[in-house]
Amino acid sequence: MNYVHTSIMPNELLTHLVPQSSDPIMVDATCGEGGHTHLFLSTYPNLKVIGVDRDREIQEKARVRMEEFGPRFKPVNMWFDVFFKEAEDSSFDLILFDLGISMFHFNESQRGFSLRKGEPLDMRLDSEDAISAFDVVNRYDEKKLANVIYAYGEERYSRRIARTIVQHRKTKTIATTDDLANIIYKSVPPAYRYQKIHPATRTFQAIRIEVNHELDRIEPALTEALRTLKVGGRLAVITFHSLEDRPVKWLFKNLAQEDRPMLNVLTKKPLVPGEEEIARNPAARSSKLRVVEKIREEERHGA
Repeated sequence: MNYVHTSIMPNELLTHLVPQSSDPIMVDATCGEGGHTHLFLSTYPNLKVIGVDRDREIQEKARVRMEEFGPRFKPVNMWFDVFFKEAEDSSFDLILFDLGISMFHFNESQRGFSLRKGEPLDMRLDSEDAISAFDVVNRYDEKKLANVIYAYGEERYSRRIARTIVQHRKTKTIATTDDLANIIYKSVPPAYRYQKIHPATRTFQAIRIEVNHELDRIEPALTEALRTLKVGGRLAVITFHSLEDRPVKWLFKNLAQEDRPMLNVLTKKPLVPGEEEIARNPAARSSKLRVVEKIREEERHGA
């Protein structure tokens, strides 16, 4: 099945991310299959988009999808925090971060992102990274594993799950997603097994975040991205859970409340998808959109 990711809150993004120059440049920092990129290139004929993604497989999908736009689309194979660190000051008019994992990764990648697929434990967005989900599950000690599951999954039974995983792997390596999901299912209290979500969902999220250093990248990437944004330019971030949203919220708030604020927060409360979008795309349910406008350059000291 050739699954195409459905872009989150397209109308809200078009309303808030409006180019102000005649030859604007946008960075789609989490390009994925290019849904948002395609939307903006189709809407603004003079716009150029740099599509950043560390996953070569999904980036190739975006490249093929964007062929109709020719040189207006430039794919860049990098982690977004590295890209913005290397970019020059005041280079871009619009920047978008969509921090959710693409449905491609859950449905097609065969890298163990879905707990229902029976795939090898991998979860790496960058296949060259040294540590995979297999390593986290089979090599972390019990305390470290419990800490990961609690911190990145907000899982109340983190210690219980970690203890069961460690006990199980003493007799047999845990190699696939269904192996891990079944172990977690059996490790939690019976009443916890029949919730709206599978009892392994939070643990899978935690392992994925650990493997890809997802939360560690957010604040450094946003800080550097704001440096590369032109005055008058706008930056938008879509998040999917509180662990992602919290650092975004506080960074924007702090930079908007200084004596000489650098940002104007355009979404005093985060925008959320409407009922029609959620019915059409259930994956959008937990998403939040925050948008800021840069109103002055950051002050540099001791240069």
